Amino acid sequence: MSVQNQKLDMLSLLKEAGLAALIAAALALPLAGFKTFDVNGTLTAETRFNWVLVAAVVVFFGRMAISIGQKTFFPSMGQAAGGAAGSIGDVINQNRTLLLCLLLAAVIIFPFTPMANRHSLDLAVYVLIYVMLGWGLNIVVGLAGLLDLGYVAFYAVGAYSYALLATTYDLSFWICLPLAGIFAASFGIILGFPVLRLRGDYLAIVTLGFGEIIRVVLLNWYEFTGGPDGISSIPKPTFFGLAEFSRSGSDGLPPFHELFGIEYSSLHKFMFFYFLILALALVTNLFTLRIRKLPVGRAWEALREDETACRSLGINPTNTKLSAFAIGAMFAGFAGSFFATRQGFISPESFTFIESAIILAIVVLGGMGSQVGVVLASIVLVLGPEIFRELAEYRMLAFGGLMVLVMVWKPKGLMSKRNPTVLMHNDTNAKQGAAK
Repeated sequence: MSVQNQKLDMLSLLKEAGLAALIAAALALPLAGFKTFDVNGTLTAETRFNWVLVAAVVVFFGRMAISIGQKTFFPSMGQAAGGAAGSIGDVINQNRTLLLCLLLAAVIIFPFTPMANRHSLDLAVYVLIYVMLGWGLNIVVGLAGLLDLGYVAFYAVGAYSYALLATTYDLSFWICLPLAGIFAASFGIILGFPVLRLRGDYLAIVTLGFGEIIRVVLLNWYEFTGGPDGISSIPKPTFFGLAEFSRSGSDGLPPFHELFGIEYSSLHKFMFFYFLILALALVTNLFTLRIRKLPVGRAWEALREDETACRSLGINPTNTKLSAFAIGAMFAGFAGSFFATRQGFISPESFTFIESAIILAIVVLGGMGSQVGVVLASIVLVLGPEIFRELAEYRMLAFGGLMVLVMVWKPKGLMSKRNPTVLMHNDTNAKQGAAK
């Protein structure tokens, strides 16, 4: 009987692996089975069925290995990995202050190290933009529990606000920065009113539609936004109105290197951008950490847990939701204004739905409500594709596999365990109560 059961198990494994191989072959046929190229102005194609066969064989034996592993050693490995992840999370939570101080010191010192060049500084700025956006969206999703799929709309409002004010009225970056945040917060309130009675999937659909409405308006309002041509020649920020980051200076301002009596370097501008977005991100983080301990922050977390209970306790869900949307949108506006001045050119193509998806993935992957988790997830999601860039067209496949492993290993996020915002008693009282 046992031999017959083993045969049946083997047949089921073969059927499962064969079905997976057929699906892989069907998917690989249009993607890798043909290659098009231009020959004297004529589009021709060549077949690569051997690639399809390789994909099917790899999936067949891979599925066999996974099925066997799920019944043998994978469960024990999963328990060990989960225990190790929990231990790492406990260590991080216990030494949070020390680790954050070391991380902040490393971030500040980085531009002055030999590793700092234009490429590495650009990557660091790119990561910090998403860290700031993740912390802003974390207010709406992580703290208030409102699923927002249109967060890129506020990012676009901030970018276009700065670009239009700077190019039309010749206003400086330091004047446009708070105005961009105010405009984005206003749009956050405008979005908040229609979704006051919506929850879950319905809320996500409405916010997704709002993001697409903003993008379509930017794309079609040619006289105001430039349409698909975008806005170019966006001015760069000065050093607090005292100097410009150029070799000779202009508009009556001296160049940065002459103001401080140092040798000119093209890296000065990129270092300034780096420290500017770092300061904006740290302000976002400190503001979030502070406000979550105030009554409005506790109201957000209560709203996330149970809206009906909030109403019974006298909390106004309308004001709570609007404040979350407005404050989260304000930080997206700040990030958008920085993005515009850094790029010098913006267009609606920079604010598609995929940007909202990436920012939301950062919040979810890092752990809902976790500030440190947003930093770790931003590093993984932004630097991950760059690390695998040498794999050419396979880098996104490798990156996707890495993401699957992370979500299997830590399904609730990299930093799913975090301390409560407010404790009823301190640790000493808790321990005494436990002893009694």
